[in-house]
Amino acid sequence: MSAGVTYPRGFRASGIVAGLKPSGRPDLALLVGDPGTTVAGVFTTNAVVAAPVTLSRARIAAGAGTAVIVNSGQANAATGARGDEDARATAVATAQRLGLAPDDVLVCSTGVIGEPVHMEELLAGLPGAVTALTAEGGEAFAEAIMTTDTVAKSAAADAAPVRVGGAAKGVGMISPNLATMLAFVTTDAAVVREDLDLLVRTELAPRFNALTVDGCTSTNDTVLLFASGAAGAPPVDRGSDAWTALASAVGAVGDALVSQLIHDAEGATTVMLVEVEGATSEADARCVATAVADSPLVKTAVFGSDPNPGRILQAVGSSGVEIAPSRIDVWIGEAHVAHEGVIPPAYFAADGLRASAEAAMQEREVTLRIRIGDGPATSRVLGCDLSYDYVKINGEYTT
Repeated sequence: MSAGVTYPRGFRASGIVAGLKPSGRPDLALLVGDPGTTVAGVFTTNAVVAAPVTLSRARIAAGAGTAVIVNSGQANAATGARGDEDARATAVATAQRLGLAPDDVLVCSTGVIGEPVHMEELLAGLPGAVTALTAEGGEAFAEAIMTTDTVAKSAAADAAPVRVGGAAKGVGMISPNLATMLAFVTTDAAVVREDLDLLVRTELAPRFNALTVDGCTSTNDTVLLFASGAAGAPPVDRGSDAWTALASAVGAVGDALVSQLIHDAEGATTVMLVEVEGATSEADARCVATAVADSPLVKTAVFGSDPNPGRILQAVGSSGVEIAPSRIDVWIGEAHVAHEGVIPPAYFAADGLRASAEAAMQEREVTLRIRIGDGPATSRVLGCDLSYDYVKINGEYTT
C-alpha cells in the first residue's frame, strides 16, 4: 500500500537527488494528479513573500493547478526579479515534461532565504523526477521536501470509499500565521474547487495555525489540498454525510502532520500543549495561548524542567488581551500552580506542588492549562521548549 500523498488514488509522486543540497540528500520532489484534479491552498501571511508563493497563489486563485514541484535547499525568497523568473521557468520546464499547461504546475521552495535556486541542477534533475513518478512515490516525496527535519512526515486516513493522505516538512521558522510550513494533502474524492477551498480553511488552517516552534513566520509556507476524484465515488456535496466523513478524514491527516511537525521541532526535547479556557472569544484564547507558547522564558523553563508559574503569568498578562489578574488560574500537568492570580504557598513546600509540576515537565509532552475567566471560548496551541540544540542548529544554518 502506498503512503502519504499517494495513498489516495489518482496521484503519482517522486523524490530524487538533484544536487540542490550540499548534503547530497534528496532535494527535488514532484506530485502529479490525474487529469481533472482540483486544488486549493493557503499561504504565508509574511509580507516578505517568496517567489513560488506568489506564483502558486495566483494560479490557484485563477482556478489552475494539478501538479506541484518542490525544491529543498534554496527558499527562492528575497531573490527579486531573478526569483520570479526562476519560479516561472521551473513551472514551464515541469509542464513541458508532463504535457501540462504551465499554469497547471504549482511551485514550492524551502531552504536558505536569499540564495537563488540552483537552476542548472534543478533542470538537469527534472527528467529523473518525472521518470521516477509512481503511485508508490509518497515516501520518496516526503523525504525530498525535508530541510532541517530529522524524519519524513506522512499521514493517511479513510472516509470510505475515499482516501486522504498527506506529507509535510518544517521544524523551524514556524509561527501560527497560516501557513506555517510546507504541507501537501491529497484525496481521491471528487470535490469542486470552491468546496475544496472551504475544507482547507475549516479543517487544515485551524490545525496548522495552532502550531508554533519559534514565533517566526516563514516567507515560503504553503498548505495545498488536491482532489483527484479517482475513487470513482459520486461527487461530495457540501453538508452531506460524505462531506462530514471527508472533512473528518482531512482533519485527521492535518492533526497527524501537525503532531509530527511539533515532535520534530528544531532541538525540541519537550512538546507544550497550551490550553486556554474561559476567554470571551476564540481570538482572545488563541492570543493568550500563543503568547505563552512563544515566550522564551516559558520555553526555556520547560527545557530545564523548571516549573516557574511566574513566567506563565507574565506571558498571559503581556498577551494584549484584557484580563483581570484575579481571574487567572494555571495548571502545569495536574499541579494547580496559580489560583486567582496568586502562586500559593503550597507551591514552595517540600514535595508539594512544585515537585508535581517538575515531574510533569519531565515528560515528553507537558500540558499548561490556563483559565482566564468564565467565558465560553477555548483554544489550544502546540509549542515546544527552547534548547541548546535549537540555538546551535540556527547558529550554523547557512554554514
